[in-house]
Amino acid sequence: MKRYIQYSTIAIALLCTFAACKKDYRDPSGPSSEGAYSSPTTLANVAVGLQTWYTKNRESLLYTTVTSGSLLVGETFVTNPGNTDEAQIGAGGSKILTTNVVVTGMWNVSNKIRYEADSVLRRTAAIVEDKSFASGLIAYTTIFKALAIGVQANFWEQVPENTSSPILQSGGVKFVPAKQGYIMAVAALDNAISTVTATPIGSSVLANIPDSVDIINTLYALKARYALCAGDYAGAISAADKVNLNVRSTLSFNPQVTNPIFTLVTATNNIYNVVDSTMGLPVPIQPSLTDQRVPFYISRPGKPKFNINGFFRSNLSSVPIYLPGEILLIKAESYARQHDLVNGLLYLNKVVTKKPSEDAFGIGASLPPVAAATEAELLTLIYKHRRIELFMNGQELEDSRRFGRPVAERKRNYFPYPFVERNDNPNTPDDPAF
Repeated sequence: MKRYIQYSTIAIALLCTFAACKKDYRDPSGPSSEGAYSSPTTLANVAVGLQTWYTKNRESLLYTTVTSGSLLVGETFVTNPGNTDEAQIGAGGSKILTTNVVVTGMWNVSNKIRYEADSVLRRTAAIVEDKSFASGLIAYTTIFKALAIGVQANFWEQVPENTSSPILQSGGVKFVPAKQGYIMAVAALDNAISTVTATPIGSSVLANIPDSVDIINTLYALKARYALCAGDYAGAISAADKVNLNVRSTLSFNPQVTNPIFTLVTATNNIYNVVDSTMGLPVPIQPSLTDQRVPFYISRPGKPKFNINGFFRSNLSSVPIYLPGEILLIKAESYARQHDLVNGLLYLNKVVTKKPSEDAFGIGASLPPVAAATEAELLTLIYKHRRIELFMNGQELEDSRRFGRPVAERKRNYFPYPFVERNDNPNTPDDPAF
């Protein structure tokens, strides 16, 4: 029997309320559109709601991206095939149906976040008179807008160009290639960075949003991430240079909104679990037996032999929006792709030799430095250490494609477009063959 019958109502509601990106995203049971965006406080409430959409329950982007990324590259496996939607992703290929609830939830929620974020951003200048409040609100909202666009570019070959209302009357939302999606995310982040540079964030807005999110460092970290994916290596390095690696920026939880991977997966062992200490990597690039990141992310409780650990070890475990090691590896890869092997290896070894005590989250390999004679060898090592350092963080599929890994190492290149999108939007692209 499928464990998630309780979520069928949620799934149906998602399909009906914001089925495709040309739909009206307003909640008919809530306040009117203008009522929801009528004051600085209500705008801040909508912005905070974006974080809830990103983190809460099975339809959240946190659940759907971690689940999909880990299953598609073999980090995890489905323990109970009665969970049909996760089992489809674990099987991959044509087994993933266009009605898959996990895939459809990811699509719907990412569009929902983009739409609500754009609604806040469009109204802030007109409604918020305190420029320091407006600055912080724009920056915080943009973090979740960029994350939502990044999720779509990670998992789909093309992404919606826009979700704002002017498009609704022109025959459906247009699509652009995923790489252009990453460029869109960077452009949004650049606007937010320019805003907070011109007007520092005020304490009044910080009192209205979760204090676990460090706005400035997160803006630069996400810009570095998406600039790298867009192929702007100089821009990625420049943004990464501005991230303070000693500062933690996390998605936090409470008894009402709990860590969805722990609550639904780790605590039950009834959906999926980690395969083993190889982290889903092929023999030539599997982790060293002495790599201290393996026990950080994977526990050995006895039965099952391996279990999820790391940031999914309790219902209140915070989840990083980015990791210090990711920023170092962005620099390593960006230098390597510009044929600078010296700096590429330098930043890779900062990750390889890092001790847990030297990392803001306690992640450290504590290994001897590595060597690479060629650019190809260096890039392979960077891929290996991205997969270990960023285990189960949702970026695995993008990494596998970007590094040109064999197709056999992943179960799809991109997801098919959900049926609800194709049914309502005539501009929906053809599904990728794989």
